[in-house]
Amino acid sequence: MSDLLYLTASEALARFADRSLSPVELLQAQIARAEETAQTINAFTYTYFDEALEQARASEARWARGAPAGCLDGLPVAIKDESHIAGKPTSYGSLIMRDFVPRETSVMNERILGEGAIVHARTATPEFSCAGFTWTRLWGITRNPWNPDFTPGGSSGGSAASLALGTSSLATGSDIGGSIRIPASCCGLVGYKPPYGRNPDDIPFNLDFYCHTGPLARSVGDAILLQNVMSGPSPRDISTLYPKLTLPRDYAPIKGWKIALSMDLGSFTVDREVRRNTLAAAQVFRDLGATVEEVEIGWGPEVPEACFAYLTHLFGGSMSELLDEHADDMTTYCRAFAEGSLTSTARDFVRTLEVAGEAYRKLGPLLEDYDCLICPTNALPAVPADFDQSKDTVEIEGVEVRPELGWVMTTPFNMMSRCPVISVPSGFASNGVPTGLQIVAPTYRDEIAFQAAMAYETALGGWFNTPGARPT
Repeated sequence: MSDLLYLTASEALARFADRSLSPVELLQAQIARAEETAQTINAFTYTYFDEALEQARASEARWARGAPAGCLDGLPVAIKDESHIAGKPTSYGSLIMRDFVPRETSVMNERILGEGAIVHARTATPEFSCAGFTWTRLWGITRNPWNPDFTPGGSSGGSAASLALGTSSLATGSDIGGSIRIPASCCGLVGYKPPYGRNPDDIPFNLDFYCHTGPLARSVGDAILLQNVMSGPSPRDISTLYPKLTLPRDYAPIKGWKIALSMDLGSFTVDREVRRNTLAAAQVFRDLGATVEEVEIGWGPEVPEACFAYLTHLFGGSMSELLDEHADDMTTYCRAFAEGSLTSTARDFVRTLEVAGEAYRKLGPLLEDYDCLICPTNALPAVPADFDQSKDTVEIEGVEVRPELGWVMTTPFNMMSRCPVISVPSGFASNGVPTGLQIVAPTYRDEIAFQAAMAYETALGGWFNTPGARPT
């Protein structure tokens, strides 16, 4: 059954087409695995297994007729418990929202469902997606399948844990400070933050340039598959870009490329095992015929400090309206985030924009000289599963770092939001937790990020291909 669970989405679709595999068989295997691990890993919130099996039988019949409903027909796709499906609860991981049932389906979910995907489950997220770990008072602790003592990351932690477990074929995420890439790194996956406006989002965060929706997958090809479904302009989201970009599935080699490497983005303390794995990943690109040069971007601590100030002002501010009536229902970390916004001023916010502008004046020319930039995704493999950023501390190589964002290196590229960024696995730490590598492309050059990622994946032979390359 393990080989079945770790089929890529593309492989599963090919087998649906030649009738060597039924969507029912695949879903039954995923459900069995989900039920076995519900108490230990806890990747899902709401599940729709009986309804999903009915849909899988209908998909099986369509494939038998040679008439699939779309490019995802019969694939189980796990949807993060923050976007909407009409008539189905969306909790945002919060006691406050436990009775909320949306009347309208989010655009990206409409597109996924319209291509025949089966939504068998919703995936766990920290409260209102405001942390890089995943636990809530409503749903409990979600754990990393590679080592349950550690977090799968966040905020799309349930999506990542599900894919690493083999309990979904594809999964959705959202990324306002790294929430796709952090869990991709922690769980050994591919996670893509598209450039701002490429994919639709729900109001009001569709208007926040730090915020992006995107795919999580076990392969680069699968990330392309889901990204091509999610992307494109929508009349319901003024920020979305016209025309729709459809990414190719095949790419030329990267021989002759110039790649910039930054180990610390000028301001992060990086764990020695993350550093080792990043250097090994850089060597893979050299072996592919690219030149890799370590560079100084010219950023300092003002960049991550401004990122956190921005998120506190807008994201924390969005939750602060709940404090008067619901403070006692909030998690400690969510309440602290909301309370922190109460002292943020308009001038503080404008200062974050000034820092963003100056930061791109340094990054932009560098991306003219190099095809892409690579750097670690997270500065530390992961924090403990029950970590609480409102009261716990994080230390990397003897240096105490900011507990909210000091251990992740993703947020500067939410600030640089028009740059496409893909996270791919770079190896494992001694505790068994994966590490990740970010590939940062020039603004709106999605294909460059995927060309580099595909070359890297091909050189390594992919991930999750054998029992020894999967969580036990």
